[in-house]
Amino acid sequence: MPIDVNFIRNQFPLLHQEVNGNPLIYFDNAATTQKPKVVLDAIQRYYEIDNSNIHRGAHTLADRATQHYEETRESIRAFIGARESAEIIFTRGTTEGINLVAKTFGSTFIQKGDEIIISTLEHHSNIVPWQMLCEQNGAVLRVIPINDAGELVLEEFEKLLSPKTKLVSIVQASNALGTINPVKRIIDAAHAVGAKVLVDGAQSASHLEVDVLNLDCDFLVFSAHKLYGPTGLGVLYGKRELLEAMPPFLGGGEMIQEVTFEKTTYTNIPFKFEAGTPSIAEVIAFKPALDFITSTGKATIHRHEHDLLKYTVELLQDVKGIIPVGTATEKIGVFSFNIQSMHPFDVGQLLDAKGIAVRTGHHCTQPLLKRLGLEGTVRASFAVYNTQAEVEVFAEAVTKIAKLKNK
Repeated sequence: MPIDVNFIRNQFPLLHQEVNGNPLIYFDNAATTQKPKVVLDAIQRYYEIDNSNIHRGAHTLADRATQHYEETRESIRAFIGARESAEIIFTRGTTEGINLVAKTFGSTFIQKGDEIIISTLEHHSNIVPWQMLCEQNGAVLRVIPINDAGELVLEEFEKLLSPKTKLVSIVQASNALGTINPVKRIIDAAHAVGAKVLVDGAQSASHLEVDVLNLDCDFLVFSAHKLYGPTGLGVLYGKRELLEAMPPFLGGGEMIQEVTFEKTTYTNIPFKFEAGTPSIAEVIAFKPALDFITSTGKATIHRHEHDLLKYTVELLQDVKGIIPVGTATEKIGVFSFNIQSMHPFDVGQLLDAKGIAVRTGHHCTQPLLKRLGLEGTVRASFAVYNTQAEVEVFAEAVTKIAKLKNK
């Protein structure tokens, strides 16, 4: 059944505006998605009606806020198929989730001479924390290569695996190219040598079905703001036995059982990793964002975005001067490209003049772009509220820019 895009668009107030005298076309969804009104209303309702700190209050407002807060944790558990809500840790975002694992699991279980495997496709947030850990404890970082289409060379990955491998940290879908990685195969191979696996789901969580029990991943991280939710909020899923074995990340209120000047004991998961006052309004408002995705349907969303990507490729494939970047067989709705003899930033500025929002630059994937021989790309990324008509306007604008530069 075709998606009712107009019905969906009417739920997103920001989309109904002009930019530089043109109707806004928002194609920067891999950076952050827009928010439906139910999310905006939930934030406002919390501050107007329920504003209170959670868990430790003995009054009605605190009880209501705590109930709504923990309802979101349970919604996330169901959304990713985890066994229990205690395995869901709230963070400030994907970046903090990866750093939490590096600083706690990494510092405890990865020693000098051990090996960590990442891939060429990784965002900087899934590179730098592991480099820092390796510098601190003498572990070794290994990198899975890619082919020219932007796909992992799995044969080389399998060669990297050994009893020294303690962790594989892998992106499920590339933010820069849209490549979907075969994470189930990677997880199974890593587990065969005794390694644990962290999956970066920052891009995949809003586009693909992610079931942590089916994948059997040890950790999963993602951010609310890429799933039509608020900024400043992320999720770390971890298997109970691993979370219980890991030391706390931050010290302070909420994560303690008892504090004396001689010694502090820590409370149970998930609260052991949630020191201090959290982003209460944002957590509460994330539930209606998840409800929006669930009610629309992950398969429906993915199919719609894939159709937009396919249509974009069809409209631009014969345009002189357009250079697609990342041509993997399996992709989410990301179209990266360059225009011959033009800097990506200049292309982005010309599109912005038409009211078309895209991302330009290295997309926090400098090693990836270096492998491809590039300094940057122009990236158009699609969401469920984008339309074929918008793709047509975008393709026409890109074609005109390319023709002006490549006569």
